[in-house]
Amino acid sequence: MEHANFQIFIATILISGLILHGIFTARRGGPLFIRRIPGLTEIDEAVGRATEMGRPVIFHPGTAEVQNIGTLSALGVLGHVARNCARLGTRLIVTTAIPVVVPVAEDIVKQAYQEEGRPELFDPEDIRFLAASADQLALATANLMEREKTASHFFFGSYDYTSLLLTEPGQRTGALQIAGTDQYFQVPFFIASCDYTVIGEELYAASAYLTREPTMLGSLVGQDRAKVVILAIILFGALGVTFGLGDLVNTIVGVYR
Repeated sequence: MEHANFQIFIATILISGLILHGIFTARRGGPLFIRRIPGLTEIDEAVGRATEMGRPVIFHPGTAEVQNIGTLSALGVLGHVARNCARLGTRLIVTTAIPVVVPVAEDIVKQAYQEEGRPELFDPEDIRFLAASADQLALATANLMEREKTASHFFFGSYDYTSLLLTEPGQRTGALQIAGTDQYFQVPFFIASCDYTVIGEELYAASAYLTREPTMLGSLVGQDRAKVVILAIILFGALGVTFGLGDLVNTIVGVYR
């Protein structure tokens, strides 16, 4: 490791310890606090709204490849949405422009319906590869919204300039829309056209937040605690240098050599 030193070693041990402590605490059933994320807590309401109206739900897992972390996070959210749809008997349509996402999404949705004891409601035809081009996908998705009269739309993952093209038709038809992306340049478009928006790292926390799976939940809390420790060290170092305690900071934190 090119930049390995004693300080990095200590930081690695500290961060790993905090994450492991969070995981073990979650597995023991200990209390772990995660702040409320409105965009994620309203997913159940959005599916329930579609059920009451007797209309389908659309889920779009972004425009990035399947190995992209944003897409992987979106697929985790898809599993939760699919379980809710299966439980309530609501039709779920998944659209994508990435061919590899189709079998992955199909397996996730199929498994969700099986877990809820309603495998007969799963229709593989509702997992749709619409177009290879982002522009054509946006156009085809908008046409699908109009034709199927969908009531709730979910847009999670990494998005490009087509974000507004995908969400504007839903806003025009009065659908309840929830979006989440790690692409900050697209956040303003989602905020303008969606009812709820999950921003940045909140997308990465979505699976843990929704499923409350102990390993993911504990890892998430442990990482947040590690960030607090790192910020505290940075603040301590900045204050130390500001008030002329450079030698002390050098000794304790190892900022300078």
